[in-house]
Amino acid sequence: MANTTRTQIPVEVDAVYQKTLLLRVTANFVYTKWAQLANIVRNAGTNMVRFRRYGNLTAATTALTEGVTPAGSQLSITSVTASALQYGDYVTITDKVDMETQDPLMTATTEILGDQASDTFDQLTRDVLAAGTSVFYANGVGGRSSVAANVAVADLRKIVRALRKNNARKITQIISATDGVGTTPVKAAFVAIISPDAHYDLKGLTGFIPVAQYPSTTTLLDPGEVGSFDEVRFVETTNSKIFTGAGSGGVDVHATIFLGQQAYGISRIDGEALRMIFKPLGSAGAADPLEQRQTMGWKGTFIAYRLNENFMYRYEHAVSA
Repeated sequence: MANTTRTQIPVEVDAVYQKTLLLRVTANFVYTKWAQLANIVRNAGTNMVRFRRYGNLTAATTALTEGVTPAGSQLSITSVTASALQYGDYVTITDKVDMETQDPLMTATTEILGDQASDTFDQLTRDVLAAGTSVFYANGVGGRSSVAANVAVADLRKIVRALRKNNARKITQIISATDGVGTTPVKAAFVAIISPDAHYDLKGLTGFIPVAQYPSTTTLLDPGEVGSFDEVRFVETTNSKIFTGAGSGGVDVHATIFLGQQAYGISRIDGEALRMIFKPLGSAGAADPLEQRQTMGWKGTFIAYRLNENFMYRYEHAVSA
């Protein structure tokens, strides 16, 4: 058991102590924001969610023959299934920390655990998206081990063309930050999630429009939105996927994820998306006979899954030093 003691939270210097905690450094958690959300009914006897997609029928371009019934067509269905799993973590805080520290410890711990939960779900979603089968390598090389080029205008336009040829629709809404259930409308665009290093290179591309030049009426996709190019709006996060040393000559390969509507989904079990759990001093009974430890933790259910590989692209590229 990893107890949080006065070793981790040392004695404060009262003469200069300010009752304001330093801002914690966290990533911009964005990967879940453009998902299809479908919760799993609690007590339904399963932790599985199933999406079904009907295929299009081929255009009937052959003229009918008088008096002859055509063969007709059959409907086709593609199913995507996934099972929600449980995730969680906790911290143990000693009674000595609780009785001596001047920090608003429980409030800070709740915020830290909430950030950890968001980070967990963000990275789980990122890894699912980064494992997609639709991929474009910078400068058209044959694979990740050959990647050496940075983000380029021609590559971005080719990815947009590919999404349009796949009949991918632009994103027009995001999952609201307020409750994680409702949605907020936004101006239609494809979305790309990038690293700060990729953003640095984007700034040098002809045609890139930074957020500062947007019309004042534009609703941002996310506080991390940095700008747009062509039909794509870019959102930056330090949680972006990087394949360390996997490119040509051992360069790091950055994975920029391009998304259209209904490219992927996330699911939770109703009522179990996220719970904060507090066990106060004395709650452990004989396991803590002197009431020396208390715990705070979180537990949630989650699954992310790709719905349509044609509606997303992973763009693998290098970045400037």
